[in-house]
Amino acid sequence: MGSWISCLSYYKEREVSMKKETLEFLEAHQSGTPSKWREEAEWRRDNWSWLQHAQMIAAKVLLRMKQEGLTQKALAERMDCTQQYVSKILKGRENLSLDTLSKLENALGINLIYDDHVTSPSMVAEEMLV
Repeated sequence: MGSWISCLSYYKEREVSMKKETLEFLEAHQSGTPSKWREEAEWRRDNWSWLQHAQMIAAKVLLRMKQEGLTQKALAERMDCTQQYVSKILKGRENLSLDTLSKLENALGINLIYDDHVTSPSMVAEEMLV
């Protein structure tokens, strides 16, 4: 029984020692700047409604760029904006204006903001009358 207790005691001491070593290691290697994960998570939660659209648009734009063999720089030239702005759009975290959406559509020859089944506002009006 004594050896069992000493064995248990050894493992308990080893566990405490490992926790202490781990804590010291983490404290020694922590970043000097505080993490922004909470603020970023709250921002995503607060902006979720438009972020999902921005991400879908980014995916469509990336697909079209791949199909046409376009670089970000080439798309930026077509849109008359900077490559850095195109990069922000492609990350899916940019709240796009209608002007930017129109420029994307014209530059890529794709439809981003209208339903494929609706071709004009008059079609919507006709459907509402039915």
